[in-house]
Amino acid sequence: MKKLGILLIICCCSTGGLKAQKAQKLGWIWGPSVGWQYQSGNFLKASGWGLFAPNERQYIKINAGANFTWMQSKTTVVPELGFTYYLSNSLILPFVQAEVTPYTLTPKVGISMLSILDLGIGYGFHMKTKEDFKPLKGLTGSVTLNIPLNFY
Repeated sequence: MKKLGILLIICCCSTGGLKAQKAQKLGWIWGPSVGWQYQSGNFLKASGWGLFAPNERQYIKINAGANFTWMQSKTTVVPELGFTYYLSNSLILPFVQAEVTPYTLTPKVGISMLSILDLGIGYGFHMKTKEDFKPLKGLTGSVTLNIPLNFY
């Protein structure tokens, strides 16, 4: 009887593990995002993103988009690629993030509410100055709203 109980527990745990693995293989959660960032000036951020779970407790988000600004009496668009690593699967998720544009590399840390609302702070390292524009570098802060279009 004891052996039957142990076998039943092993089978249940194995089935649960398979279900969790199968859920991870279902695909990406994806959608658009919109936000605000300050880095040597105000930017409106718009992007598309995809999020997946490499395991049951962590998430990785990849996004590509553009930053729009109206500085120095002209409109400027700066393309951006970002990677975010969420360190938990609770209501409040701490994260580390890296954003790269043709002009800066910006590492950030922050907190997120269910990976829907991200609050980040970081520092932008100057790589190149855009022609007829000021250098984009220094302390940065951002607020981003990620809108999921699917949930699995």
